[in-house]
Amino acid sequence: MEVFAKFSPDGNWIAFTGQYDGDEQVYVIPSTGGVPRQLTFYPAKGPLAPRWGWDNQVYGWSRDGKRIFFRSLRDSWSLPIAKLYSVSVDGGPAEPLPMPEAGSGDYSPDGGQMVYSPQFRDFRPEKRYGGGQANVLYIFDLKTSDAKRITEGARASRDAMWIGDTIYYDSDRDGHFNIYSYNVSTGKTAQVTQSKQWDVRWPSSDHQGRIVYEMQGELQVLDAKSGKTTPISITVPDDGLARRPSRVSAVGNIESYDLSPKGERALISARGDIFTAPIEKGPTRNLTHSSGAHDKWPSWSPDGSQIAFISDLSGEEELYLVPQDGSKPPQQITNGGSAMRYQPEWSADGKRIAFGDKDGKIFVVTLADRKMTEIVDAPRNQIRDYTWSPSGNYLAFSMATNGNGMSQIHIWSAADGKVHRVTGDMFNAVNPVWDPQGNYLYFISDREFAPQISQVEFNYATNRSAYIYAMALRKDVKHPFPPESDEVAVTKPKEEGTPASEPKKEGDSEAPKAEAKPATPPQKTLVIDLDGISNRVARAPIGADNYGGLAAKPGHLLYVSGPAFYYGRQGDRPAQLKIFSFKDRKETMIADDINGYAMSGDGSKVLVRQGPAFSLFDATPQGDRTKKPVSVAGLMVDRVPAEEWNQIFNEVWRRYRDWFYVANMHGYDWVALREQYKPLLKYVAHRSDLNYVISEMISELTIQHAYIEGGDFQIPPRPRVGLPGARFELDKQSGRYRIAKIFEGENEEDLYRSPLREIGVNVKVGDYVLAIDGDELKGNDDPYRLLRNKADNPVSLTVNSKPTMDGSRIISYRPIADEGNLIYLDWVARNRQKVEEATGGRVGYIHIPDMGANGIREFIKWYYPQIDKEALIVDVRANGGGNVSRMLIERLRRKLLGVNYSRTDSIGNPYPDGVFIGPMVALLDGNSASDGDIFPWMFREAGLGPLIGKRSWGGVVGIANRGALIDGGAIFVPGSALANKNGEWIIEGHGVDPDIEVDNDPKSEIAGHDPQLERGIAEVMAKIKDHPVKLPGRPAAPVKTIR
Repeated sequence: MEVFAKFSPDGNWIAFTGQYDGDEQVYVIPSTGGVPRQLTFYPAKGPLAPRWGWDNQVYGWSRDGKRIFFRSLRDSWSLPIAKLYSVSVDGGPAEPLPMPEAGSGDYSPDGGQMVYSPQFRDFRPEKRYGGGQANVLYIFDLKTSDAKRITEGARASRDAMWIGDTIYYDSDRDGHFNIYSYNVSTGKTAQVTQSKQWDVRWPSSDHQGRIVYEMQGELQVLDAKSGKTTPISITVPDDGLARRPSRVSAVGNIESYDLSPKGERALISARGDIFTAPIEKGPTRNLTHSSGAHDKWPSWSPDGSQIAFISDLSGEEELYLVPQDGSKPPQQITNGGSAMRYQPEWSADGKRIAFGDKDGKIFVVTLADRKMTEIVDAPRNQIRDYTWSPSGNYLAFSMATNGNGMSQIHIWSAADGKVHRVTGDMFNAVNPVWDPQGNYLYFISDREFAPQISQVEFNYATNRSAYIYAMALRKDVKHPFPPESDEVAVTKPKEEGTPASEPKKEGDSEAPKAEAKPATPPQKTLVIDLDGISNRVARAPIGADNYGGLAAKPGHLLYVSGPAFYYGRQGDRPAQLKIFSFKDRKETMIADDINGYAMSGDGSKVLVRQGPAFSLFDATPQGDRTKKPVSVAGLMVDRVPAEEWNQIFNEVWRRYRDWFYVANMHGYDWVALREQYKPLLKYVAHRSDLNYVISEMISELTIQHAYIEGGDFQIPPRPRVGLPGARFELDKQSGRYRIAKIFEGENEEDLYRSPLREIGVNVKVGDYVLAIDGDELKGNDDPYRLLRNKADNPVSLTVNSKPTMDGSRIISYRPIADEGNLIYLDWVARNRQKVEEATGGRVGYIHIPDMGANGIREFIKWYYPQIDKEALIVDVRANGGGNVSRMLIERLRRKLLGVNYSRTDSIGNPYPDGVFIGPMVALLDGNSASDGDIFPWMFREAGLGPLIGKRSWGGVVGIANRGALIDGGAIFVPGSALANKNGEWIIEGHGVDPDIEVDNDPKSEIAGHDPQLERGIAEVMAKIKDHPVKLPGRPAAPVKTIR
């Protein structure tokens, strides 16, 4: 991959970002052709999601043509925070430009200034964005560090180009991206292009008066002086390799699976096709061969003859049938679909099929007349656990019908078309399955409430809360788990005339002869007595656990027992497939460390997924000894990229139609937008092109969190660089590198391990690094070149206090592959030290990097040790979001109700636990995003203290991945939005405004100041002074003697 090509001022060289050796680095090549020469070697972040673009993005050349400047994340712990660097065209170290944060820029004609944007948002799918992270432009003096803002308004101004006395840039301030000009002398701004439908994108200048840009998939050249635009017709000979049809493996794109009725073959959906694969012998069959359709959710008919599945071959998701042997093409059964649909479920007699959709509806199709009936419409969420009774006249499922979020078991009757709730609304109940004999309905319900207790405060969390239950379907049904008792078996005498057993003849089999009978015996019509049914429930004699995947066969229950959920680390045990025997009341494990399973229709076999591998087991208590690996190597598809890309485009459009959080699509004509962008598909030559076109379409909705990721990319392995947790600097006088900084880290925690600070590593700041693993390191080289592909083994450094080999020593360290955590810890430690020194240790400081695993860990780690401070600064700047803000707010908003003292306590224990009684402030900025937006809003809403800093990102419509795309890509649809308690949408598109606005201007930061943090310190110190808060003292000892 080669991107972001830029001509040198004299036109003799081209600098670009290349991916030749796995990651993205800066290269230079003669403009007449030749071998690219690599200039940078520090490991690039990635591979990044499309919205983050690429690391080490080339932006241009110094005006004298000696250096190339680029944006890099090498010194960043958060993706939105980048800097600009420059590197000599002759090689050597990359040097940072002085701006503390810089996402893009361009030099002034004399090279003494730079117009730049602190933000990097080039690839964000967010048109008409006006939140706190919108790009703004500054003129920065490279000598004085003075910065002057030159653009105003809420929307983005980006892609600055400095031509003479005028700066040109791209902005969507009037609805669509157009080019604007800013006169440096007069300060006047003018609009240059006037596009009303399409965005002007990716402008780039020759610095002589011409600007080239893309619009509607075509290139245009703007003459800056005349304002005239001329289209360019370019022909680029190309082999079209990425568009070439090919046969590819679908093993990496398996979505769902099933088993044949007797377990002879596996049924798999993968990369949009439906396959059956033999357990041991025979060919793998592709039943659909549909490169331009997404076929999924296959289900084998009870008699084994047909496969039902969902496909969007018609343009909408419909139900299809295909013979299991592939002898005929698939046949469409339903019509009129307008929503995502879920797995088909056959009735036992093969006459009906049920399936659900994203709106919470369940439909039943009668195959004889293809009549489709809607049987239920859930008031919230989707229904995914529907299952037919043995005789096919009832359908059971779970559904939440009220505001407490608890699901209840419901039964639909085919006889009268009515839905009956059969469990109460106070306990969550899911996953109903029928007893094959038709006597019971089994289900899982959360009814164990003995909690776990936290180690850091007296608080609880529930875990292993589910039991398995049996519901008697009629009043005359016996208890499923009666008391066990040893009883005498009475043998009845034989009646006269009963023939004795004939003697066994030679050659007779030991096994009895099988009677001729159908594979699925006909079932009597099931009768359910609904009167009092919710009380006819018995708990299976199995302990409480985290259960799922319940299934039933004669005499047995199968289920998955899963681990407790931990945020940021693996569970305490793997998921296990277990079987319970009614006869001996024993539970046995069939398979360990599983990802799911499917049971054959006759209950004899289970197909188990363990990571990428599949195996067949007997569905018996001895099943763990019967494991047979099932090969999926034969899952091959004939891929036609153009057809596949067209399908992905349409599916993404449907998913937004189906899942976007408001049905009006923000007032946009969603069909018209599809038709506007669909013609661009003919230009798509690579999966990344498709992602770009889709991003442009979905960003028309003016929404944050509209993301597309992944897909079928040929991404080479990335080099693992053996990083030391340090920074090198070039001593130009000696031509040698020395250690400029060693990150202190916290070596007691592996996450923050600093290699050069480990015990026994004899090196210090200022030491020269003369060689790496014996290879001499000189100033015209890059130390990271010598560290590439060395992350997994110890690295030796030849070091000395002077730049000579005389008296040098060799040290060895255990490298790390990413220094981001050390960079983060270093920044936080400096902030905490500033607070400690400025307040005499009276004020606590917590930074929360995100609202996910990292953020909740850092909060727990640093909140409780500082709970006795007089005040607290909660920093959510550059918080990347997640979903735990409510947990943090719940802790921070606790109020002191009392204090507990024991005999020896001089310091009391607050009631409740974990309460902070002093004043607080929260710091935020434009990179406080998503749940990092919600936290400061709720911090203020809870009355915890003022917000200090800059307006936040402004994206709080939550997203979910609704299943993989056909090639493994993912699309995230903003599907759930936040409103305030007055019923008004909040935050989205604007962000959270601070109570006290403070900008961290570049000059202050370069001087070592953090104005936002310093203002936070001042605010809490003033509150401590004016209103000191302390725990009440110990009461006097009571006297209770009788007088």
